[in-house]
Amino acid sequence: MNEGPPPVHATLSGPVTWGRMVEPACPLPIDLSSHGYLQEEFFASGTARAFEAAGPLEPDGRWAVTPCEPAPYRTRILVRRPSGGRPFSGTVLVEWLNVSGGLEAAADWAYLHEEILRRGHAYVAVSAQAFGVNGGVALLEAPDSARHGGLVAARPDRYGALIHPGDRYSFDIFSQIGRALRLVRSPAPLARQHPARVVAMGESQSAFFLTTYVNAVHHGAEVYDGFLVHSRAGDAASLAGVPRGDPAVPRGARVRTDVRVPVLTFETETDLGPRLDFAPARQPDTERVRTWEVAGTAHADAYLVGPFAAMLGCGFAVNDGPHHFVVQAALDALVRWIADGTPPPGTLPLELASTAPPVIARDHLGNALGGVRTPAVDVPVATLSGEAPQGASDLCSLFGCTEPFDGATLTRLYGDAGSYRAAYEAALDEAVAAGVLLAADRPALLAKASGVAFPT
Repeated sequence: MNEGPPPVHATLSGPVTWGRMVEPACPLPIDLSSHGYLQEEFFASGTARAFEAAGPLEPDGRWAVTPCEPAPYRTRILVRRPSGGRPFSGTVLVEWLNVSGGLEAAADWAYLHEEILRRGHAYVAVSAQAFGVNGGVALLEAPDSARHGGLVAARPDRYGALIHPGDRYSFDIFSQIGRALRLVRSPAPLARQHPARVVAMGESQSAFFLTTYVNAVHHGAEVYDGFLVHSRAGDAASLAGVPRGDPAVPRGARVRTDVRVPVLTFETETDLGPRLDFAPARQPDTERVRTWEVAGTAHADAYLVGPFAAMLGCGFAVNDGPHHFVVQAALDALVRWIADGTPPPGTLPLELASTAPPVIARDHLGNALGGVRTPAVDVPVATLSGEAPQGASDLCSLFGCTEPFDGATLTRLYGDAGSYRAAYEAALDEAVAAGVLLAADRPALLAKASGVAFPT
């Protein structure tokens, strides 16, 4: 059991009105005001603690820690919430911002904003890691990496007073900010609307840190009501703040099964592959732990980076699979699980043709077997893979690839456009009924099918 002083919350100040805000990167243009949403920025400050392991970190995830070495911090949070009479759902989604590409990125906001806005959830982006505040060396090389030195360097007039003592402290900083969001006092980032549930989420490197947070810190902190762990690796961040590869963290680190709140882990084909090697961390579903492995998806894809893939040096068609549609269903399922105890639907794992190295098993058209099924892979018009072509850069290798079928293949598979669309619609209805796609997304998904051109 963790030892130390009583839990504390961050001190919030703001909204910040001087200088110019640096928004977390999101490649999708989103007009918040048209959805009845307001955006404000606050500073969060306090004294955070680092943590040390009280024993070896075992693969079962039951990691005991002790707090140590307090240090002051001052970071920022960005709040997007319903305003002007727009109803608030009671759900606050707190994203651990991703810093892998050399700047802070709101990957989960990008993937989930449609579901967030239509449901009336509040969203809070947290500059949890030191890179976002101080800058430094990025985990991945990207064109903007050399130009980004953290918030302090980017806008010293606005952010010059921020300080981050290092990623060892990010876990407690994240706890303290979560506690502060539950308080209805001035300043009130949520406009004095008391949250019914506060949910943590993070994608990629942020998911590595959230895995460690769930296993080592949440059990003592008990701040968040649930977790969306989005595209994690088979290991996790170390308590020292190393994102991956620290020998103190076991390969195949599972989510602890005695966790007292729902944890939904969302994995793509890329995540099962050798780059992130999630397969050794697979575990059976429990009353509090679920995993969705989604066929036809990549770690990042055309929905997220499509218009910018060429600028990032990716000279191929990146994955155009159903990632964002399925992760929106995953968020909906997680919120209902927290709110009324209804668990998400159980799903099958992706099938592997090999475990060393991990290789996805594929059908005769090249699409994955097993996993969460959608029309994109059950009534396909392309091979959708989480694997990028050989020679792709470290960054582009996360984007998978798409190989459209030619006209002859489409005709052989379906005959004509009408037959294809009927089969697609039937598969779509099955996926909606199964709970892995949302009825609200049905028109957008049908539109994708309507855009498929058959030979005339």
